[in-house]
Formats: sequence, structure tokens, C-alpha cells
Amino acid sequence: MGILSLYGATVFLSSFLLFLIQPIFAKLILPWFGGSAAVWTTCLVFFQVALLAGYSYAHLLRRLGGQVMIHTAVAGAALAFLPVIPGVHWKPPLGAGAPAWRILAMLTAVLGLPFLVLSTTSPLLQHWFARRWPGANPYRLFAVSNLASMLALIAYPALIEPRLPTRVQDLSWSAAFAVFAALCLLAAWKNRGPRDALLIPESSPSRAQRFTWITLAAGGSMLLLATTNQLTQNVAAVPLLWILPLAIYLATFILCFESSRWYRRNLFLRLLAVALGSLSYAIYDVDFSDALFIAIPVFAAGLFIACMFCHGELSLRKPDGAHLTSFYWNIALGGAIGAIFVGLLAPLIFSGVYEFPCALLFVAVLALWLNWESGWTQRLLWAVVTAAMIAVLVVQVNAYHRDAVLVTRNFYGSLRVVDSAGLRTLFHGTIKHGMQFQSPARRKLPTTYYGFPSGAGLTLENCCAIPRSGARRVGIIGLGAGTLAAYGRPGDAFHFYEINPQVIDFAQSQFSYLRDTAASVEITLGDARLALESEAPQNFDVLVVDAFSGDAIPVHLLTGEAFTLYRSHLKPGGILAVHVSNQYLDLAPVVGQLAARQNEDAVLIRSAKDESEGLSEALWVLVTSNRGFLSQPAISKAAEPIAARPNLRAWTDDYNNLLEVLKWN
Repeated sequence: MGILSLYGATVFLSSFLLFLIQPIFAKLILPWFGGSAAVWTTCLVFFQVALLAGYSYAHLLRRLGGQVMIHTAVAGAALAFLPVIPGVHWKPPLGAGAPAWRILAMLTAVLGLPFLVLSTTSPLLQHWFARRWPGANPYRLFAVSNLASMLALIAYPALIEPRLPTRVQDLSWSAAFAVFAALCLLAAWKNRGPRDALLIPESSPSRAQRFTWITLAAGGSMLLLATTNQLTQNVAAVPLLWILPLAIYLATFILCFESSRWYRRNLFLRLLAVALGSLSYAIYDVDFSDALFIAIPVFAAGLFIACMFCHGELSLRKPDGAHLTSFYWNIALGGAIGAIFVGLLAPLIFSGVYEFPCALLFVAVLALWLNWESGWTQRLLWAVVTAAMIAVLVVQVNAYHRDAVLVTRNFYGSLRVVDSAGLRTLFHGTIKHGMQFQSPARRKLPTTYYGFPSGAGLTLENCCAIPRSGARRVGIIGLGAGTLAAYGRPGDAFHFYEINPQVIDFAQSQFSYLRDTAASVEITLGDARLALESEAPQNFDVLVVDAFSGDAIPVHLLTGEAFTLYRSHLKPGGILAVHVSNQYLDLAPVVGQLAARQNEDAVLIRSAKDESEGLSEALWVLVTSNRGFLSQPAISKAAEPIAARPNLRAWTDDYNNLLEVLKWN
């Protein structure tokens, strides 16, 4: 293999593996941390910071003697970390609180060194390339790197995820890493000895140039994470929706650094002004954002245009080959800063989810700054756009706090309590998480998805052999406002499982369902699956699964392994009630198929919206082997069969595919 081919193959494989491991590893650990979309955001923070570490290592290595020896030793040491599978000791203990730092520590310990070596490869080999052939363009290898990254992101949801269990994916990746390490060591060995030519550096980049590189990279990174949050917080934390923004982000890098013909500055500046306006409207109009198949193209197009601006301006300012590693280091620094702001700082400093309008404002300020010397027309245009982005941010903050009694945010999302028209409502983002009438005469009534006609209400009213007699044990995954406690009777025991401590605080302090119920109430803080795995059989008469955050689903609660666990905690003939209301996903067939695999019956209960009673439209699936329960008039009258989905494959911890259950209409 010639050295040019060797360089290209090594860079290609390193970048392919670099971006392939991101969805694999994140999906592997997702069930341990509640299935939250914030797990992926935290992983992105690690990947951006680890990329910075890799570029720092490459930049340092070019200043040291013995580059080949050092890099050979580091690449060899990375092999000792294979396979990159986290041990069970990384599972969080119950009630451990926000897991962001545990996730970062686990990623560093398990994946850190292999990821460092992979992230170092592209800038290091480009530097070696520039030294050996100073007249050639080393940035073509950067385009090869980004192309490989893009192919990895396309291959994962299209080819790899539907066909291979997650652990097999991880083991296969580890084997491919060993092949990469061999190529990397061969490239390092062939690079030893005197160079054909040494680079004579031009003057070092100024502080202003470096600051520009950093801020442009930070703008793209902020938009990547903020857009990902917008797409995942109301659907599901799954690789399908993680990958789209990341693929767009990478595509802009490929286009801008492959050739100067793709980024036409005047065109993209005009498009950027339109994109910022469109994205501002998308987050202002809740109905627009909820229209998933309209919102996704708008967010995707907006991200593409904004990242083309950021990365196109970066490409216009790239230095000569002698400062190549410094250039990449500053890009990585900017990327890490943007990721840390959105992934770690925003949940701490903002009570609501404001990082998306903040990212739009940041990009508008960048455009104003970079066009300040382009004449009064451009200066005025971007001053107006920047002022508009400030107004959008102010309007969103004010709208979010309107009528709010309490607003707070943590790792699991933003919560607020709103009083309006005699109702107190708990929102998770923009989605109702529970509601209660404030008048003493009506405050004990169950509302929203849990009214008497709902699947949960019918189950709790009719679950025992002799209705309205005998104590019941009820398990409930997901607390919300504590609404289901309204069904508690003297002698009953209601056991709630809730992962978000702020939800528990709100349910206890802002709503009275838990105080008013006649049942005894126990609350376990932590992920329900981890809690149930650690408990002796609970012998529940009913187990309710209602752990959705907004419309986002923790997929690990809807798998065959999860249903086997639920069955072990139910009495013989007990009922599993699964809430499947969702704007975008048809989840009832998933539950029906899992029930059939356990030789149990499953029926769908559909209840209508009734604003006067505070009721929302709701879909529940009841799973049981208790034919006597299903034959009761109240149940049989409301029940309907579950429509089958052709070619639907049973969901497991290793396999789940949202494309199969999307509501395409």
C-alpha cells in the first residue's frame, strides 16, 4: 500500500469509527440513566471535549521530537481498553441525582483513550502529509475524514442498528478498532526518518484570528446541540433523531472544506437571515413545533444554513499547513465551549429551555461582527436581525413564565406549575404532565390522561374480583402531579417510581393528590427498571407504566426484558396498564406484540377529550391474562382490538426501531 493510500485509509477508518461509536455507546448506556434525551446531550459534551483533547495531543506532538515513538505507544495502549463495554458498576445507585458527571466519568474511563487516538488521527496525519508534500492540499484529508464520519452516521440507523444487537455492535466496533490501530502504527512507522521537505511557517495567527476560529466553531456546536434538544425532547431519545442534526453538522464541514465552490458568502448570508427568522417562528409557535413532519425539515434546513455560514467562514480563514494543528485545536476548543454551554451550563443557569434562541442570537451577533466592515447596508441588516433575535429570546422567556407559580430545570428537563382558569397544571417543557382543579369540591377528581373513562381509570375502578372491596397494591411508573392517587381507597398501597426529584417536590408541594388520597403512598426515587430489578416481587394488582417526559418515550421501558420484569412484580392475573398516547408514534402495536410473546391478552382503551372535566384524549393498552377482568362490562364495552403493524419486530433492549411505528400521516 502506498503511503498516500495508507494515509487516506487510516483517516477514513478513524473517522468512521469515531462517529460510529457515539450512537452505539450512548444507546448502550441509555437504559441505565432513565432513557432521558439529556443522556445524548451529555455524551455530545464528552465527544466535543474529547475531540479537543485529541487535537491538543496532535498539536503538542508536532512540537515534540519522537512523534512516531510516542504515537505508537499511545495507540498500542488504547488496545488494552478493548472491548469498550462499560461494567455494571457504572450503573447509578437509586436516588443518585442528576447523572451527568457519572456519564462523563464513565465515558472517560471506558472510552477515553481509544477515542483520543481516533480523534488525533486526522489532524496528525494531515500534518505529516503537509510536511512530506508541502505543495499539496492537506485539507482534502479533512474532507475524507468528514465523509467517513457522515457514512458512519448514515450506516448506523439504516444498516447497523436494525440488524445487529447493541452489544454485538460494540464488540464489532472493538474488532474494527484493532484493525485501525494496525493501520495507524503502519502509517506512523512509514512516517519515520527525514522528511522530503520541512514546512516554513508564515507568521503565527493573531489573537483576533484565533478568537474568530473559536467563536465560529462554538456557534456551530451550540446550534447542533440545541437543535438536537428540540427534536428529541418530545419524541424519543434514540439514535434515529440524534443522528440527523449531527449528520447535517458534518455535511457542512465536508462541503466547506472540500472546496471553496460550495460556500457562496453572499448567498448564504441572505439565506441565514431567512433561516434565523424561520427558526424563531418555529420555536415561538408551539403548534408549528408540534407538527413533526413540518418542523423537522425546517429545523434541519435552518441548521444546515447556519452551520454552512459558521463553517464556511472558518474555511475562508484557514491558515497554511504549518499552523494546521493549531487551527484544528481552536476549532475543537470552540466546539467544546458550545457543547458545554448547551449540555452542562444551560440546565444550571436557565429555568427554561432557552439555549436554542440563545444559539440563534449568538449566530446573528457573529454575522453582524463579521460583516461590520461590509458597508452600511450589511451593518444595518444584521443589526436588525440581531435585535430581532434578542426580541425572540425575551418573548420566549416571558411567555414561558406567564401565569407560572414555579419554574425550575434540571438534567431531566424543565418543569413549571401554571395557574389559569381555576386549574393548576404541571408542564414538562410544553406538554401537560398533570392538572388539578383548585376548587375544594373538584380537586380530588382525576384529570388529563387519567380520568374515569381512561384506561387507567377503568382499570383502577374495576381491577379486583369484587369491585370496591379489598385492599389493592398498585405500582405506578411515573409520578407527574400524583393524579392516579385519586383512585386510592382505605387499605390500598400505591407505590410510585419517579426518576426526577423535582417532579416529586412539585407533586408534594404544589398539588394535593398525594395528601388527599385514602391510600398509603410510597415513592421511590430513581429509574423504575433499576428499582424493580433491585426489589423483591411486589405482588401488584396493577402496574401502571406512564413514564413519558412530554411525548418523549424512554424506550427501555417498552422492551421484552422490561415486560418480563413487570410480570415478575404482578400477582397472577394482575393487570399491566401502559400509557401509549403519542403525537408521532403508534406504540399500541409494540405493546400488543410484547403481550402476545408472553401469552397474554392486550386491548386498547381510547378516551375522548373533555375540557369541562379537564380530560385529555388518551390511549392506554391493558395487558393481562385475567379474562374475568377483561369481560367486565365497563372494560369490554370500552376495549378495542389493537391494529397490527406488518413486519413489526419485537422491541428488546438490543433492538428497537422508531421508523416501524412512526405515524406518517
